[in-house]
Amino acid sequence: MRHQTVWILDFGSQYTQLIARRIRELDVYCEIRPCTDSAPESFPDELVGVILSGGPASVLGEDAPAFDAGWLESGRPLLGICYGMQLLTHLGGGTVGRGTSREYGPADVELCDNAGPLFADFDPAGGNPVWMSHGDHVDHPPEGFRVTARSRGIVAGIASEDDRVFGLQFHPEVVHSKNGAALIRRFVVDVCGATGDWTPGLFIEEQVERIREQVGDKNVICGLSGGVDSSVVAALLHEAIGDQLYCIFVDNGLCREGETESIREEFKEYNLTIVDAQDRFLDRLAGVTDPETKRKIIGEVFIRVFEDEANRIENAPFLAQGTLYPDVIESVSVRGPSATIKSHHNVGGLPEDMKFELVEPLRELFKDEVRAVGEALGLSEGRVWRQPFPGPGLAVRCLGEVTRERLATLSRADAIVREEIDKAGLTRAIWQSFAVLLPVRSVGVMGDERTYEEAAVVRAVHSSDGMTADVVHLPYELLGKMSSRIINEVKGINRVAYDISSKPPGTIEWE
Repeated sequence: MRHQTVWILDFGSQYTQLIARRIRELDVYCEIRPCTDSAPESFPDELVGVILSGGPASVLGEDAPAFDAGWLESGRPLLGICYGMQLLTHLGGGTVGRGTSREYGPADVELCDNAGPLFADFDPAGGNPVWMSHGDHVDHPPEGFRVTARSRGIVAGIASEDDRVFGLQFHPEVVHSKNGAALIRRFVVDVCGATGDWTPGLFIEEQVERIREQVGDKNVICGLSGGVDSSVVAALLHEAIGDQLYCIFVDNGLCREGETESIREEFKEYNLTIVDAQDRFLDRLAGVTDPETKRKIIGEVFIRVFEDEANRIENAPFLAQGTLYPDVIESVSVRGPSATIKSHHNVGGLPEDMKFELVEPLRELFKDEVRAVGEALGLSEGRVWRQPFPGPGLAVRCLGEVTRERLATLSRADAIVREEIDKAGLTRAIWQSFAVLLPVRSVGVMGDERTYEEAAVVRAVHSSDGMTADVVHLPYELLGKMSSRIINEVKGINRVAYDISSKPPGTIEWE
């Protein structure tokens, strides 16, 4: 089925993915494309609208990215946001002025007469909070356009006389723009006429058909980690091909408490093989304290273990992976692919000489959509809403040497943190919450005895994609419960601290 689609041309804005997510929240499919792409000779029938994103460049500068003006000839409604509005103005013969200072942060917009359909949910009396992020500004709109809104005397919105082409100086996609989501809805639904046919149920139906067509009568191997992405991939493949799916879970001894048992129970119908490789991993990690060396060892051992097990499965030329849409976007971004791979998150990449054809059924989805599909497929709530967990597991939270004894101590402390977060009803609201074990001993007193044991650190952060993170202000009462339980129930820990650093400058994980 060909879905109604909105195309977003990405000029490098940090908010481009937010635009896409706001549109997807309306059950409307959208794609992000580099602004440097050439316009198609003919636009597809399912295309209902085009959005030009913001970006860091100036339309007046030499660093302005190349742009094919043919995109403006689609005949579909068009919305330019920030840089996108300035580009529409510049190409249309209007005037863009150089900003003497950058305007970044909250502002209020006032509507002009005949503000048009996008501002139907804004207060015409003023006091409409929005988020600005620009240096240049529009002095005079192109011929055939009117000014629809202003902020501090600066043009904040323009529209064509037929209300088909629009420009906004502010960012409606961010939460700081009070009625921004409603504005995007006005554009996508009211102006573009999108009806919303992008739903989890329909996605599952289409992917089941695609998977069966790609795989035929062959088998598929899925590396199951227990995380949201790999679990939803496995569930979707099981729905499509049943016993042709073979799942491999490598128990490296670095999992959270109860992880292996929960995976065995939930995926027992999935031709599941659990490889007990704990000794293999922990023997190689003995005496190692350098974080990067730890990660390389874990990645190398994982590859070998997975390869050995995969080679035992016959008639299996396919490998399933949980590639998501942000991964696809990054690889074709106008800013270029990411220069740095986070090795502490991504380990276990398969060697090039393993000749598999990839099956990537989630490559069109954002994380929140993956969770919705997982719920529709009947995965447990705990699995669907599982917090991100690093590939090297507890090894990057067990600072210093990774021993069986220290892992047992950390695993129990981490479980207590998660139990208390869950009891407080905060699991879904927090990106990640966990415990870290430090190779630092301090003096304490328990009963009438002196102790000299290690310290644990509790970490809890808010984030949307892991690229940045803010510390969660957990209630003191909750922190007190965690500390009391850890110190009293976990042998080897006599002190608990709370990490209040953000990312940047810190990272989410400690190693």
